[in-house]
Amino acid sequence: MTDDSPDQPHDFIREQIRSDLATGLHDHVVSRFPPEPNGYLHIGHAKSICLNFGVAAEFGGHCSLRFDDTNPAKEDQAYIDAIMEDVRWLGFDWGEHLHYTSDYFEQLYDWAVHLIREGLAYVDELSPEEMREYRGTLTEPGRESPSRNRGVEENLDLFARMRAGDFADGEKALRAKIDMASGNINMRDPVLYRIVRAPHPRTGDAWHIYPMYDFAHGQSDALEHVTHSLCTLEFEDHRPLYDWLIDNLPAPARPRQYEFSRLNLTHTVLSKRRLIQLVEERHVSGWDDPRMPTLTGLRRRGVPPVAIRDFIGRLGVTKSDGIVEMSYLENTMREHLNQTAQRRMAVLDPLKVVIENYPDDADDELDAVNNPNDESAGSRKVAFSREIYVERADFMEDPPRKFFRLGPGREVRLRYAYLVTCTDVIKDDAGNVIELRCTYDPESRGGNAPDGRKVKGTIHWVSAEHAVSAEVRLYDHLFTEEEPGSGDDWLDGLNPNSMELRQGCLLEPSLADLPAGETVQFERLGYFCADPDGAADNLVFNRTVSLRDTWAKEKAKG
Repeated sequence: MTDDSPDQPHDFIREQIRSDLATGLHDHVVSRFPPEPNGYLHIGHAKSICLNFGVAAEFGGHCSLRFDDTNPAKEDQAYIDAIMEDVRWLGFDWGEHLHYTSDYFEQLYDWAVHLIREGLAYVDELSPEEMREYRGTLTEPGRESPSRNRGVEENLDLFARMRAGDFADGEKALRAKIDMASGNINMRDPVLYRIVRAPHPRTGDAWHIYPMYDFAHGQSDALEHVTHSLCTLEFEDHRPLYDWLIDNLPAPARPRQYEFSRLNLTHTVLSKRRLIQLVEERHVSGWDDPRMPTLTGLRRRGVPPVAIRDFIGRLGVTKSDGIVEMSYLENTMREHLNQTAQRRMAVLDPLKVVIENYPDDADDELDAVNNPNDESAGSRKVAFSREIYVERADFMEDPPRKFFRLGPGREVRLRYAYLVTCTDVIKDDAGNVIELRCTYDPESRGGNAPDGRKVKGTIHWVSAEHAVSAEVRLYDHLFTEEEPGSGDDWLDGLNPNSMELRQGCLLEPSLADLPAGETVQFERLGYFCADPDGAADNLVFNRTVSLRDTWAKEKAKG
């Protein structure tokens, strides 16, 4: 089934699939997403997830989730669980098509034996360091291992003993016998199996040898009858080996590998090694730190999964590597949240305001719109009182001409409430402003002047009597540099202001009941998500994204 409508994405992979279906090379589409369960997924993986699950859905096929669990020393069931949660959160489901490379360990072993019998693989005693030395360089051919021409029967015996656990880690390895003079270093007798004495999350201690990714990947694709094996560009030089193995094994299908550019983002890192270092050295609080580019971190930050899918879709699929501005992702987040997030009022740096002519015993509730872009969201009641709090930044004792907020003698509109005028400024002994005294116009309920006078400034507020206290975490880019360094000094680019902690923030009381993970707009401040660390007596909110691209503004100034 194909869909050539204009609304469908068009790129070189989808065009290839359309051609393969039209010519009868395939009558259906099978793709797969094959993560290694040795860490958490990041937004770069989201591109592969969206592409693999996306093309399968578009062309009426299916996409498998297959865990490449071939390195037990670094794998854990916790990673498997987290990956499944992330894929589902992103909006995709593999249904009955959940696989593990470990499902095929016996078959892969048999195929390795087949290569040995055909004289296409041998057991080697060279150490990993010696193998690198023998492999040669990009300009010089490699040298044959002394073990390369040993007999088939001896190789079969040694390989069986490797499986039985007779040798130590690194003592022997099974290598393909291809071409040590090949211009493609990946074809210079690559390792197919290595010895790893570590318990496996699924097979326990049953195996002492494990297949390399290059051997397991294509064969697992064939066993699952994958039609289009989609990989990022770093695997392009591995494709000849992928094809060589398919050509020389009795595989039940002939999948083909296609490569696309990976996603790179400014102001962060997407290297798993570097992400692990950030976590282990406690530069962040964990894999789900909202500053991290991991999917679990983005989820905790309150990023809607639909915004990530939309962002990935807008980037398209190409063969050209590049780097995408973080602001592009953030703008996509804003677009979605602007349409879907409900509005609430919160004051992050409170300044007390006493409305002196407002009755002490007044019990007033005002109508506030939940989302001006969504009529179905309705409205809510917001309590008003004689004492309120406003943002300290919304007052200046000696304001410039274009400052349209509070100042001595100035009138502003309180959002959804009344027009108020500042009449007095209270300071402490050190000269710090600690309180404002104002009067209000009782005829201006709803914020409209009865005589038609124009009031330019509108500020938000919370009722002192009704507000709830919260901790608010203001997150920013993890790195100050657009592209963190490639050397050992890459950590020097960490942004020391990537998180600002605000205590004693005051919020509308309705926010006390906001479920963890739900994102709202704090009016005039940005989008914020209720954090799972919060409790009824200790609310915690994370800033998902600001209302405007402040980084772009600073860049323009520079």
